[in-house]
Amino acid sequence: MDKRITTTMQQENEMDGYEKIDQYNPHTVKRIADKYREILKALGADPDREGLVKTPERVAKALQFLTHGYDLDPAQILRSAMFKEEYQQMVIVKDIEIYSLCEHHLLPFFGKAHVAYIPNGHIVGLSKIPRVVDAYARRLQVQERLTVEIRNCIQDTLKPLGVAVVIEAQHLCMVMRGIQKQHSIATTSAFTGEFEQERTRGEFLRLIS
Repeated sequence: MDKRITTTMQQENEMDGYEKIDQYNPHTVKRIADKYREILKALGADPDREGLVKTPERVAKALQFLTHGYDLDPAQILRSAMFKEEYQQMVIVKDIEIYSLCEHHLLPFFGKAHVAYIPNGHIVGLSKIPRVVDAYARRLQVQERLTVEIRNCIQDTLKPLGVAVVIEAQHLCMVMRGIQKQHSIATTSAFTGEFEQERTRGEFLRLIS
């Protein structure tokens, strides 16, 4: 995928001082926007109508943002804040918001991830775990793969005594189309090491419930 480092757009919220920086590759924006003009025509819409004239470019930028995880290295995110520590009890970061795109319909799925690990000589900065979740979520995904990728990255990088990942998400491909069950929640889980034992896994599940 093209690197998105050519153009930087900055938007500053004066109320809280938060600065948001979005990066787009203008060549990729144009390629995607041109395709979406044709899609709008195929749907029977007029891409030159006032409300739609800038839609192809907006969609192109939105898709780049929603899939920017392809440009991130989740393992490096963890390695950037690893510390030697003898702590060997469960570390849990729960209720991590996730937003992703289903690769089957390009419709969003969203919810929460709960991640735990038991250190084995190294801990990691707590903010890095949500960053790893986001790095994998900001790709074209299925929830099952997302769950396993997060687990494997933490296990392979930190080498802990065990990793647990549970994701609960609502899928718009189920809510807006298809079976149209508006309150359906999909839950997936993946475990390694100590979390494969019923007692440890049960403690984790109780703590995130």
